[in-house]
Amino acid sequence: MEVVGQTLQQALDPLASALKRAALKRADKASRPFADDAAPATPAPAKGALPVSPLAVPFPKIPPIAGVQLATSRAGFYKHEREDLMVMRFARGTSAAGVFTRHGIGSAPVDWCKKHLELSKGADARALVVNAGCANSFTGKPGADAVRRVASAVAKRFDCRQRDVMVASTGVIGVLLDDAKITHRLPDIEHKLVDDGWAGAARAIMTTDTFPKGAYAEAVIDGEKVKIAGICKGSGMIAPDMATMLAFVVTDAAIAPAALQTLASLYTRTTFNCVTVDGDRSTNDTLLLFATGQSGAPKITRAGDRRLADFRNKLEAVLLDLALQLVRDGEGATKFVKINVTGAQTQASARKIARTIAESPLVKTAFAGEDANWGRIAMAIGRADEPIDRDRVKIQFGPLVAAQDGLISPTYDEGKMSAYMKHQELEVSVDVGVGRGSATVWTCDLTKQYVAINGDYRS
Repeated sequence: MEVVGQTLQQALDPLASALKRAALKRADKASRPFADDAAPATPAPAKGALPVSPLAVPFPKIPPIAGVQLATSRAGFYKHEREDLMVMRFARGTSAAGVFTRHGIGSAPVDWCKKHLELSKGADARALVVNAGCANSFTGKPGADAVRRVASAVAKRFDCRQRDVMVASTGVIGVLLDDAKITHRLPDIEHKLVDDGWAGAARAIMTTDTFPKGAYAEAVIDGEKVKIAGICKGSGMIAPDMATMLAFVVTDAAIAPAALQTLASLYTRTTFNCVTVDGDRSTNDTLLLFATGQSGAPKITRAGDRRLADFRNKLEAVLLDLALQLVRDGEGATKFVKINVTGAQTQASARKIARTIAESPLVKTAFAGEDANWGRIAMAIGRADEPIDRDRVKIQFGPLVAAQDGLISPTYDEGKMSAYMKHQELEVSVDVGVGRGSATVWTCDLTKQYVAINGDYRS
C-alpha cells in the first residue's frame, strides 16, 4: 500500500505543490487555525502531575461527525485515576487509510493495521481501539496475539470482521499488552458511545502530554459541506518520518480508499514529517484517516479530482494544526520555534539543514536559555553536510539579522537580539546561498524538565 501511495503521490506532485504552499501559508498564520471560538478543555491528570505546557492551546469545539461515535473508559493501564482507553465506531462503508512509523522495531498494533489495511484495501473500517500506558512494542508473538484478541472481541461486539478493526497503543516499550483489561471494558464502552466525545477521546490517549490536542475544519465538495475532525497525542520521542505520535482524523466526506490513502501519504510529508521535539522516532507512530461517507457529498474516487480542492486544503491544515500542537507540548518546552531554510540546492537539502538545526542540543539549549547564539546555528548549518556557500550564508532571528555574507551582520545589536529571544514563539531564518530549495521545520527548546521527565518515565 505504501508503494502504491508513493506512486500516486508522485503523479500528483504538480497539482499538490501549489495546494500545499497555499494551505501551509494559511495554516501557519496561527498554529490554531480552527480554534477561534474554542473553549478550553480541562486536561486529565498526567503522570507525575506534569504542569500544563506554557505553549498550550485550547481544545476546539468539534461538532458531531456523521458516521462516527466515540467512547472512553478506564482500563487500568495507569495506577492513578484516569481514562486510558478510547474506541471509535464507524458506519458501514467507512474508508480508511494509514501512514505508519518506519522504525525498525515497530509494534504489534502497527503490524496489525498495516496488514489489515492491505488486506481490506481500506474498505469498510468499522472500529478503532486505542490504549495509553502500554505500547505493546517489542513483545513478539504474545503481543501480536493480544492485538488479535482485542480485534476479535471488538468485531464480535460490533458485528464486523477482525480486519475491520484498527488498533493503536502508546506507552512503555517492551511491556506486553494485557488485552483482558480492554476486552472487559467493552460492554461499558458500547454503552457510553456518543456522537460528540472528541475532547474526552483526546484526553484518554494522552501519555506525558499536558493538554489534549484537537483540530476541526469544514470544507465544501461540489457544493456540499463536509466536516473534518482530528485528535492526536505526543509530547516526547518526536521526530520526522513520521513524528512520534498517534493521530486519528475522521471526515464525513465520501472518499474512496485509494484516494484517501494518497491524501494521507501526501500531506503527512508536509505536516507531521516537519516537526521535531527531540530527534527520536517511536515504534508506534500511527496516523489513521477515516472517511464515513455520511455527509451527502458525492463520492470522490481520485485524489486529484478538482471537486476535492477545498477539502485537500482543509485536510492539510488540520494535520498541520495537530502536528504543531505536538511541538507546543514538547516535554519541558518553553519555546515554540519555527526554522526556515531557503537558498538550498534542493528541497530535500533544505529540509535536512532545517532538521539539523532544529534537533541540535546546543541550538535547543540556547533557545531555552534565551541566548541569541547565532554561532550555534552556523555550526548546525555546516554539520548538515549539505551544499552551502559559506560566504553567502545569512542567519536571521525574527526580523533581526545576526549574520550575513559569511560573517556577523554590521547591524547586529546584542540588546535587541536578547530581547527577541524572550518571546515564547521564535522564528529563525537561514539562507545558504546555493539554490532555490526551501523547507520549514518546527521545534521547541530543550530544558532541564525534559531530562527530569524522561529520567523518571517508568518510575
